[in-house]
Amino acid sequence: MLITSDQLRASFLAFLRERGHAILPSASLVAAGDSTALFTIAGMQPLMPYLLGEPHPLGRRLANAQKCLRTDDIEEVGDASHGTSFEMLGFWSLGDYWKQDSLRWTLEWFTEALGLEKERIAVTVFAGDDDAPRDDEAIAVWRALGIPDKRIFPLGKEENWWGPIAATGPCGPDSELFYDTGLPHTPAFGPDCRPGCDCGRWVEIGNNVFMGYRQGADGSISQLAQRNVDVGLGLERLLATLNGATVYETDLYAEALRRLGELVPGSGALPPERDTRLRRIIVDHTRAATFLLADGVAPGNVERSYVCRRLIRRAAVSAHALGVRAPILAEIARAFIATYRGAYPELAREEERILSELTREEERFQRTLARGLREFERLEVEVRAKGATMLSGEDLFRLADTFGFPPTLTAELARERGLEVDLDSYEAALRRQRDRSRRDTVRRLHAELASK
Repeated sequence: MLITSDQLRASFLAFLRERGHAILPSASLVAAGDSTALFTIAGMQPLMPYLLGEPHPLGRRLANAQKCLRTDDIEEVGDASHGTSFEMLGFWSLGDYWKQDSLRWTLEWFTEALGLEKERIAVTVFAGDDDAPRDDEAIAVWRALGIPDKRIFPLGKEENWWGPIAATGPCGPDSELFYDTGLPHTPAFGPDCRPGCDCGRWVEIGNNVFMGYRQGADGSISQLAQRNVDVGLGLERLLATLNGATVYETDLYAEALRRLGELVPGSGALPPERDTRLRRIIVDHTRAATFLLADGVAPGNVERSYVCRRLIRRAAVSAHALGVRAPILAEIARAFIATYRGAYPELAREEERILSELTREEERFQRTLARGLREFERLEVEVRAKGATMLSGEDLFRLADTFGFPPTLTAELARERGLEVDLDSYEAALRRQRDRSRRDTVRRLHAELASK
């Protein structure tokens, strides 16, 4: 039986509420009080003061569905799994219960509430090193819960140690749960295939982090005064696993992709793989920008605003590649607002502003895009005529300075067409321009002083 995102979210929160957890609303994507992060990238991030010992007004057991944004893998978006925005289902113990309850409840929800087969679940645990011992406690709990040794994999710190988000803070070993999709082993992995490998057979469905340690500024590890548990489960990935689908085949994207199909019917002009990738970029980036705009982040040239602008412009570039010459992103956003308005009412409250900002930015960039693409294509012809594959820093600088084409966008277009870009010489050209600007300013000031 297929399950919807609303059903999955509600099941999770009801399960934790029955076990004494207070349900928190999602925090803003703007990481409040954290100068080290532009955005909320994990459910535990807004809870940092309480993980360090400050009492939470709602108690020591908490749960929520948290909207998150990460752009580390933005260039991978368009495949079956990568995305920029996502929801993290999370529950926490602030110095209350420990590994036994955390692992048991996680497994119970997966198997008893959602119907996942225990026989297809494997787990990883921390193998131990000089900072902390092997997590024998977690191993013993898993054994008691019916997970045999052959499906328990001790791994090193790179894979089974979490945190901290910043240079210092709470951290500790984790235990991840993986589900066997039943896909055949990729020959390159063969018998060495295990949870966490890249063959595609195993899908990570949850992670229990045991924050019993704190990392100092010098990298040292010490015991944390308050032991906490942080459990995170990716809603999109879990929803796709339960439905035997990709993330883009779930109800979260259904209405947006349907609307995009109405606005941009397939023409057959592009290879199917290319067409699919472009459509996924459009809906992923529009969804992320919609959530950012709802939280007050407008397109701009610095920090959070730049990320918002970049998302919108990458979506617009993909739309242009599909033959779109008029703004469409607001219509895609309208579909997402309809899908999410029950879980995230701020989208409905800010709908008018979201649609207006998207349309304004898309219209502005479409004018830039048309001019910049013509110049890029002219440069491509010149480079290939010379038998070369490298766009120079001067080329990048001219595209940016004259046509408003960001170097990141030029680099992405070049990569898609089998070209390279010389970013080092671009930086040098940019420094030369800044030096000229400063000299011109000084000369102008001297001339003004001399005329007085």
